Amino acid sequence: MTNSKMSLWSMVCDLPPEQFNGYCEEFPHSLRYFLGDWLENHPWEFITGSDSFSAFMANSLLSAMVERLQESLNNNCQPGCLLQFIANLKNTFQRDPLQLVKIVKQILEGEKLTVQNKSQHMPFSYYFQQEEMKFGFYLKSLQYKLQEIQTLHGNLKDGSGGSLQINTLDPQFSSQANSLQTLHALFQEVAKELEATKTQLLKKLDLWKGQQRLAGNGTPFDEDLAPLQKRFESLLDICFQFRLQVVASAAELGPELQSCLQECLENIFNALVKSAFLVEKQPPQVLKTQTKFQANVRFLLGPQLFKPPQTSYSVVANIVTEKQARELAAGHPDASLSENTGEIVNNLAPLETTASSSACCATFKNMLLKKIKRSDRKSTESVTEEKCAVLFSAKINLGSNKTTFLLQALSLPIVVIVHGNQDNNAKATILWDNAFAKTNRIPFVVPDRVSWGDMCKTLNQKFMAEVQTTKGLLREHYFFLAQKIFNDNNANIDDFWNRHVSWAQFNKEILPGRGFTFWQWFEGVLDLTKKYLKDYWSDRLIMGFISKQSLSNCLSNAPVGTFLLRFSDSVIGGISIAWLTCSQNGFCEVENIHPFTASDLSIRSLADCVLDLPQLKMLYPNRPKEQAFRNYSNTELPRKNNKEYVPIQMRITVGTPSDPAPLQQNVFGSMSNVNGSPAIHQEPTFPKHSDLAPPQQNVFGSMPNLNGSPGIPDSRTSDLAPLQQNLFGSMTNLNGNPGVPSEPPFSNSPMIPLQAVNHPSMSSMNTRYESPMSLASSLALQGGWIPQGNTSPLQLMDSHLLHQESAMDFSLPDLNYPGDMDCSLPSEPMPLENLLPPSKYEMDHLLHPEQNPLRYSYSPGPSLTNLCS
Repeated sequence: MTNSKMSLWSMVCDLPPEQFNGYCEEFPHSLRYFLGDWLENHPWEFITGSDSFSAFMANSLLSAMVERLQESLNNNCQPGCLLQFIANLKNTFQRDPLQLVKIVKQILEGEKLTVQNKSQHMPFSYYFQQEEMKFGFYLKSLQYKLQEIQTLHGNLKDGSGGSLQINTLDPQFSSQANSLQTLHALFQEVAKELEATKTQLLKKLDLWKGQQRLAGNGTPFDEDLAPLQKRFESLLDICFQFRLQVVASAAELGPELQSCLQECLENIFNALVKSAFLVEKQPPQVLKTQTKFQANVRFLLGPQLFKPPQTSYSVVANIVTEKQARELAAGHPDASLSENTGEIVNNLAPLETTASSSACCATFKNMLLKKIKRSDRKSTESVTEEKCAVLFSAKINLGSNKTTFLLQALSLPIVVIVHGNQDNNAKATILWDNAFAKTNRIPFVVPDRVSWGDMCKTLNQKFMAEVQTTKGLLREHYFFLAQKIFNDNNANIDDFWNRHVSWAQFNKEILPGRGFTFWQWFEGVLDLTKKYLKDYWSDRLIMGFISKQSLSNCLSNAPVGTFLLRFSDSVIGGISIAWLTCSQNGFCEVENIHPFTASDLSIRSLADCVLDLPQLKMLYPNRPKEQAFRNYSNTELPRKNNKEYVPIQMRITVGTPSDPAPLQQNVFGSMSNVNGSPAIHQEPTFPKHSDLAPPQQNVFGSMPNLNGSPGIPDSRTSDLAPLQQNLFGSMTNLNGNPGVPSEPPFSNSPMIPLQAVNHPSMSSMNTRYESPMSLASSLALQGGWIPQGNTSPLQLMDSHLLHQESAMDFSLPDLNYPGDMDCSLPSEPMPLENLLPPSKYEMDHLLHPEQNPLRYSYSPGPSLTNLCS
């Protein structure tokens, strides 16, 4: 017995046996068990008549069943029982095998109905197998009837001496006349069945093409064409046999019937030949000009029709517009090339048969779309909604009279772009077309509105395929997506399933309060997840698609420190952490950390970010964060491979809304410093007093601070300071000076006096800075220095600061600073164009002060050394 998880019998075995009692008392349940899924693998259900072919098939199946049971004798511990079954089958059904067919059909139908009532549907593999058996049954029927025609035709020729007229009145020819009528009926019946079998084969081909189209959205697809090619070859072989019988029986058929049969055969043959030419490997559906691409076409009947010595044929590829594709579908093959739409380079390939694979293919390896001519569009359509296709064409000669056939195959729709920023919208056009196009449509018509259920299936399949995960979207995810695309937060989850979503809602209308469409936002989530969040999503660590209102409901009754991960609603390609926090007055609220984007996660993984934050305790609903994320944390410490460079470590901290920090850029130029950003702590901390060192190269190879510090704090301190870039690309302190504070930094800590903070040799690396406005105000009250315009020499600080955004710290081993040099900036900002860079001599001494003392010299214009002299 074959074990198949997707067979009907395997599903029957999963149900209680009593549900199948009484289906057929003439067929014992133990016998059904011995046969297993062998029973459903044979065409019992397609034997519907009582003609000679049906009787022949019934008798063949009875013999096969007996043989199956006899094979089981050697592997069974109850040989006596099996022998009894075999004897009963022969005695009961030998004379009437059609009765056995009736019983087995009744059993299989009952099992199928029971399984459907339980699981609501049968697996796709079951219907695929049924379709395969049906086609094979049709082929056997045709072959059987062709054999009958040959036998009957031979009998007629032997009895009539080679001539017979169906309208004879001589009684001695009455039996031959009846045989002649039977022969005519058989020919007509075979022609009818040939047409039906061809129709079924072309439906199978359309199904393969439809699956290929859906594969563009990520649907699993068996692209093997060998079974389909075998079907084409089998049916074509029967056509050839039938043609020979028609020619051989010309005298018995008469000119009218013979002409009708030949016309039918010619139509079937033409349809098979033209349909057998198809695109096996599609070109990219989003195609950028001046970019190489590949494609492959296959002629399924090539190995059978192109006998050695094979004539050399070539396939040419041309770009066609939607209008030209419609003309082609309407039966005007030459009209499609009447207008030049674009130019494809390397668009010619030979049509060759490979002996090893028995495949006749033309492979285009280096095609390139050099240019494209845009067609007329509606005023509301963009260039990324304009669809075209690649048309593959070949002319071949077949038959003894060398009849010419024009083979043409159209690719799936293509959107041509000229710039990478068009890629996102082009993908939306292709996704919609692949998902909702109908079979044999007018090119390239798609519905403007589809059901929300169909949209959910498409989004889920696209998500699973892009992320390459087996964990798809859940019901609550669809609810959030529906709220977003329909802009409706009042409907319940079931209301959306009866709605329809339009193309405009999908990728034309800007979401309320945002600057992007639904698809642009969703595609950003796809890109972020497949690059950085695949494992987290697959382990269900990310809730992802949830609104702020829903997450508040989830976290409101959870312990303080419970958090969850959600995709940002306002940032494309961002993921945020929401957690429950409690203030000193006992009021609990949900806080949201500024979203992490791809650039952030490329520096520090999501797991490390989560583990860095002590505020986060439990992943919703009740999973400790160490247990959830420790397997994804990068615990390897950086190695000091080069003594000239000092390794760094990074970690994330979170600020508080009431204690903002200024904007600045970190050493990687990625994560911004906006209240809770890199190097911002909840409480101000100060470094240990240390000496100053001469200038030196910092760990990033840029200009050091003039005090020798590479802009990175002592690793012994627990809190680390932000960095920023000075005029010459080096790292400076936040007060705007190149490493040396010309004016005292400000501290709001009551624990340390202002004089201690103002000490000229104290590094301000870990000082918690106020915003520019509060800094100026506080110093003005104390009679201190007020910054002119801004504390940054590069650009104005943002006066508005967001809440709860991520942060990153950098720590270094200890460095000593033995010296310093006085340097003060003018009170008025110096224009950049008036500031000259240091000379080579000055630069050498700045980088290597230990070699010779620096001697200041006069320069025509202001320079770094002039300012310091």
